[in-house]
Amino acid sequence: MTITRRGLLGTAAVASALPLVPARAQKASIKIGVMNDMSGQYRDTGGPTSVVCVRQALEDFGVSAKNFDVEVLSGDHLNKPDVGATIARQWYDRDGVDMIIDVPTSSVALAVQQVAREKNKVYINVGAATTELTGPQCSPVMIHWSYDTYMLAKSTGGAMVKSGGDTWYFITADYAFGQQLRKDTSALVNASGGKVLGDSPYPFPDTTDFSAFLVQAQASGAKVLGLANASGDTVNCIKQAHEFGTNKTMKIAALLLFINNVNALGLDIAQGLNLTESFYWDLNDKTRAWTKRVLPKTPSNYPNMIHAGCYAGTLHYLKAAIDMGIAEAKVSGKATVDRMKAMPFDDECFGKGTIRADGRVLVPSYLFQVKKPSESKGPWDYFNLVATTPGDQAFRPLNEGNCPFIQKS
Repeated sequence: MTITRRGLLGTAAVASALPLVPARAQKASIKIGVMNDMSGQYRDTGGPTSVVCVRQALEDFGVSAKNFDVEVLSGDHLNKPDVGATIARQWYDRDGVDMIIDVPTSSVALAVQQVAREKNKVYINVGAATTELTGPQCSPVMIHWSYDTYMLAKSTGGAMVKSGGDTWYFITADYAFGQQLRKDTSALVNASGGKVLGDSPYPFPDTTDFSAFLVQAQASGAKVLGLANASGDTVNCIKQAHEFGTNKTMKIAALLLFINNVNALGLDIAQGLNLTESFYWDLNDKTRAWTKRVLPKTPSNYPNMIHAGCYAGTLHYLKAAIDMGIAEAKVSGKATVDRMKAMPFDDECFGKGTIRADGRVLVPSYLFQVKKPSESKGPWDYFNLVATTPGDQAFRPLNEGNCPFIQKS
């Protein structure tokens, strides 16, 4: 083919007459990292179901119709602070993650808190219980959803004291969560005129035999056995307490017990136990409707307050990001968290509520008693509601938290 000067000019003329087609604008995008225990004893209380609930928030928010993309990553921190911190750094630095959510195990939660603060990235903690997150180690880029040790001590511990349990012995998981839960509950017992007669701290997560601790608890003469632990450890303690007959001489206060743990125990063993959650699937019409949408994606594991918090936290984050503009929300974790605090939240899991200046999400706490087998009408129908504490009363007062950035502001 011969290209002539006339032909070349003609082609150029045609080209110049064609309308300019602008390059397709790239969609705005957000990355969310769900970090928790995917393989250990906290798998059912967080784990894959937390990821399901984050994705449910994207679906309910209608991300696909709002002209931006959201990618969800998941990571297993193995309940080790160094692993959690390493994942957080990789996600923020290498993978461009904008927000990390869940992060149970208080020691891991505090390690990730430091990384998020350093990187100025959004951090929504749901799975950890330590009040240090909104206390001396608080951060302006962190929001703490669902529950904490103060709330558990006030609700479950308070109920035990009111029913005559004025002397206590603790079995304590020896890390940040267990230590704080024992401390908060001990303070409540002492303030009520009761006494703590002893404590057996044990190595976490490497303990499965609690028989020696149960013998010590019985020998103390205390009326209440306070279990300052969670998930598999709590289940094992309760089972072994039944085997040793400890439950016949002492009341058992499972200070953190999830519906998933009750399912693992069975109603024959768990019946009569008091526990506190800020969400229950069968609480009202809205919680039932939400659970109905989630269950097909996690049919063998009903959601608890951690899962609900992962949903609610993600939903509120998305609302704030849209309100600010996606590009602006990605610039500063502190600015985005400030916007989230300024906006009241409203969702099917917790209803309407607010976020305090220290990052504490104020939701009601519900004291439940586990049903007898004869009372249960179907799968996972496990709880009777005993008492409700409003959100503004359930958590430690702001002026008692000693949060440094609040004190300086």
